[in-house]
Amino acid sequence: MKYDAMILNKEKILVVLAVVAILLTVGLPVGLGQDDDDYDGDDTRASSAANPLVASLFYDRFRNMTNSVAKDIGQGLDYCIKDMNKDWNEAFNFSSDLTFLTNCMKETDGDLPQRICTAAEMKFYFSSLESSQKNYLRPNLNCNLTSWVSGCEAGWACGPGPDQKINMQDSSRIPSRNVDCKPCCAGFFCPHGLTCMIPCPLGAYCPLAKLNKTTGICDPYNYQLPPGKPNHTCGSADAWADVGSTGEMFCPAGYYCPSTIEKISCSAGHYCRKGSIAPTKCYIKMSCKQNSENQDITIIGVIALVFLTILLIFIYNFSDRILTNRERRQAKSREAAARHARDAVQARERWKSAKDVVKTHATVLQTQLSRTFSRKKSTRDQPSKFFGLGFGSRRQTELPSTSKPPTGKKKESTNNLMKMVQSIDQNPDVEEGFNVEIGDKNLKKNLPKMKEMHTRSQIFKYAYGQLEKEKALQQQNKNLTFSGVISMATDSDIQTRPVIEVAFKDLTLTLKGSKKRLLRSVTGKLMPGRVAAVMGPSGAGKTTFLNALAGKATGCETSGLVLINGKIEPIRAYKKIIGFVPQDDIVHGNLTVEENLWFSARCRLSADLSKADKVLVVERVIESLGLQVVRDSLVGTVEKRGISGGQRKRVNVGLEMVMEPSLLILDEPTSGLDSSSSQLLLRALRREALEGVNICMVVHQPSYTLFRMFDDLILLAKGGMTVYHGSVKKVEEYFSSLGITVPERVNPPDYFIDILEGITKPSTSTVPVKDLPMRWMLHNGYDVPRDVLLQGDADSVRGSEKSLSGADHEQSAVGEVWDNVKDIMGQKKDEYEYNFASAKDLSNRDTPGVRQQYRYFLGRCGKQRLREARIQGVDYLILCLAGVCLGTLAKVSDETFGALGYTYTVIAVSLLCKIGALRSFSLDKLHYWRERASGMSSLAYFLSKDTIDHFNTVVKPIVYLSMFYFFNNPRSSILDNYVILVALVYCVTGIGYTFAIFFQPGSAQLWSALLPVVLTLIATNNDSKVLANLCYTKWALEAFVIANGKRYSGVWLVTRCGSLLKNEYDINDWILCIVVLVANGIIFRCIAFFCLVTFQKK
Repeated sequence: MKYDAMILNKEKILVVLAVVAILLTVGLPVGLGQDDDDYDGDDTRASSAANPLVASLFYDRFRNMTNSVAKDIGQGLDYCIKDMNKDWNEAFNFSSDLTFLTNCMKETDGDLPQRICTAAEMKFYFSSLESSQKNYLRPNLNCNLTSWVSGCEAGWACGPGPDQKINMQDSSRIPSRNVDCKPCCAGFFCPHGLTCMIPCPLGAYCPLAKLNKTTGICDPYNYQLPPGKPNHTCGSADAWADVGSTGEMFCPAGYYCPSTIEKISCSAGHYCRKGSIAPTKCYIKMSCKQNSENQDITIIGVIALVFLTILLIFIYNFSDRILTNRERRQAKSREAAARHARDAVQARERWKSAKDVVKTHATVLQTQLSRTFSRKKSTRDQPSKFFGLGFGSRRQTELPSTSKPPTGKKKESTNNLMKMVQSIDQNPDVEEGFNVEIGDKNLKKNLPKMKEMHTRSQIFKYAYGQLEKEKALQQQNKNLTFSGVISMATDSDIQTRPVIEVAFKDLTLTLKGSKKRLLRSVTGKLMPGRVAAVMGPSGAGKTTFLNALAGKATGCETSGLVLINGKIEPIRAYKKIIGFVPQDDIVHGNLTVEENLWFSARCRLSADLSKADKVLVVERVIESLGLQVVRDSLVGTVEKRGISGGQRKRVNVGLEMVMEPSLLILDEPTSGLDSSSSQLLLRALRREALEGVNICMVVHQPSYTLFRMFDDLILLAKGGMTVYHGSVKKVEEYFSSLGITVPERVNPPDYFIDILEGITKPSTSTVPVKDLPMRWMLHNGYDVPRDVLLQGDADSVRGSEKSLSGADHEQSAVGEVWDNVKDIMGQKKDEYEYNFASAKDLSNRDTPGVRQQYRYFLGRCGKQRLREARIQGVDYLILCLAGVCLGTLAKVSDETFGALGYTYTVIAVSLLCKIGALRSFSLDKLHYWRERASGMSSLAYFLSKDTIDHFNTVVKPIVYLSMFYFFNNPRSSILDNYVILVALVYCVTGIGYTFAIFFQPGSAQLWSALLPVVLTLIATNNDSKVLANLCYTKWALEAFVIANGKRYSGVWLVTRCGSLLKNEYDINDWILCIVVLVANGIIFRCIAFFCLVTFQKK
């Protein structure tokens, strides 16, 4: 029976709830059938409305209605609402506390469902927020010029007529509400011009207003009561809009509002921002006092600043220790290998001396024994000389056989010793010497093979062993006699190189615009294995002649023939085995001497050459150029002194020698060197010539000793015409035949150049100086140009000069300018063709590919960045200071979601990162052009620089955010800010590359400083959206605002939509902003690479 009673009670409760739900659904208030004047009925209805269960059922109905409204509204607000259900629930999800609904039902006597705005009225209100006049709604059914009830006033609402039913789901028609007007309940807001109530969103605080009798304003909502209505009182809030218009509705800072009618003070250890519904725990409890608006985490920024400062000071002072320690370890290994090689040579020399002594004593002993035996034979075999001789000879031959044969071990050791002695006799220059046990049969087998030389010590032992052997060979043939040259040429260890013979006939270079001739009818030949010197006065075209041979003459019309090994082939086809030493010392100053040479060797020697052989080549060049003392010293730059000028010049030459060229062209390599250094350099070049290298170099005023070390001489006169081309030994003989005799104690090359310059006039010569080129052509049977023949007559020469002067006088200044312009355009055109033209590779040398060169470039750039760590440290310190200043001064504003502070951030980060990116290419242009002309990969060079700069792309945002974020404390997460800054730094780094390559250094810095400011002004100006979209600053600023704005929810929803609408941002475009920034970085890198391989601005 008890069980049946329980079931019956449950069925009654369900029936009651169903009736209440049906009544609410049809929009009829509970107790609607009773008379309004029946106080007993009113009390019953009020008590029913105050029931929390009824409030919960009503809230479910209201939630269904708001969800449908949200879908309709969300179609037009997709630019500021990413997930409509999520954002709408964060604004109107009151399920945790329905007290304000219960209270309002009690105040309205259960009439709340009839006073809540329908879907049509809510759409009408929210659509009015987009208009310019947000405080006034458009006329509607209840509030217009002819009908204005008390409920139309701000903070009031009305109910419908007694027989009218309200359908909350109706989204097309506004119902009539004009009776029983009352003040708006707490927790609701009643707009001015509507007669219904809308719940205040979460994060708002909407208590009943209090009348300020002094001002007549309902505080804190700032609306006035209608005049002439003394019974009209203040209600609740009157509007929900952005924080600038209705900031009094927002839960105040330092408090949190779990519901729209409750305000709680923020406790210590927590902070409450404006519009908070719950307190937020502070990172550091002591940093938040009671009623804290924001947490004070500047102490974290200060700690980070101190830590970064200490770290940067450490980097500034000890950055180069890493490479220094590594170089010391290599130096120890190298010195040990050099000592091992020297000890082996000394042991070998001692063994040779001991062997010579033994041979000498053996010869003396053999002579004494022969005399003794000869006397005995003469006494015994005196009767018959013939047979005596035969017997004596037989006895001599059989004498060793009379002794007892040796036993096993003694015989074996004797045989081993004899074999070793025979091997020394056959190969006296064995590499390892006698630092191993004598008689080791596996001596050669135990030596590490080339592919097995993995350790540094093995490689250095091999290299220095070969160097000591070459020194011994050079000492043996130091006079370089004919037999010595043959000995060195036939030695198997001296590698021969492909020979290049360059022959040129009637080589003439003329500027395309002004038609000025730089070279004129130059004929001759450069032979392999010979060192040719090019001399002449200033303006004779010496450097132009070298550029023409190397195929680098641009802006000129070239006539005549240039034959390579007797064939008409482009010289560029052999660029992998052609070395060109420029006049300027283009050497990386932040690398050591050995690192410069080693990089050039790895990139330009054959890829199949072993590492040990490459080390041998580098060590041979260092040895021959006398750079052992400074091999581990930095070359030095303008700011930081390194090696001397003469040593730098030798390093400049060594960069081309380590690639083992077949043709080596040098432009004034001895300029700035003293006599001893010049002789040392020329000895190294002559050693290269012994291997078949064709060497041609421009020399200014060499000493007589240096002059005699050349094989051939090319003497040019002004105008680029040949005066002499032949052996150095015959130059004085040739000029003597013309009556030009070198006086005593006068250096012949100086004397000849003074004659061609016009400083000295030979007294014994009958040949004018201007006729010397013609005499040389006639002497060799070359074709003489007609105008050169006419210059032999003085009158014709003067006549031609007059005609030329008259022509020059008649030529206008405009014509000269136009000719110069044509010269420049012709030169640029030839440079573009030279940069993009592809020639067939005939050098037969397979150098490392792009991937391998990229690794080499990457290692070099890494070393350079480590040595420039002090400059990087200064960059990081400036970024830290910028983050502190901007984080402190530009606090995040809730009205703009921190747009101002982020604007300064975009400008500051763009400026500082662009200036840092300029250093990657501005200072290395000359080095790149030299390396590119030698055949190195431009793509590997560019990618290596960009890869190393990715370190800054990752680290610089961390450095800046470590200051800005903790001093500014925005709502957005530190991860979102970091991702945006990484994309921004990547973008501006690509722009910096373009400026560094295309502009001069000064212009590049000016553009880097102005561009962020100008683009930010354009991006923040909404007049031209198309132009703003082309600015990277617009996308960076939009990403920052979106990342911060999406953290504002609830009561901030209208503020967010208004701010994004004003700036024409879209909350769904955050990923698009990141993609656009990265795409800009890639595009500008492509532009920079194109400029790198196209333009050559010095």
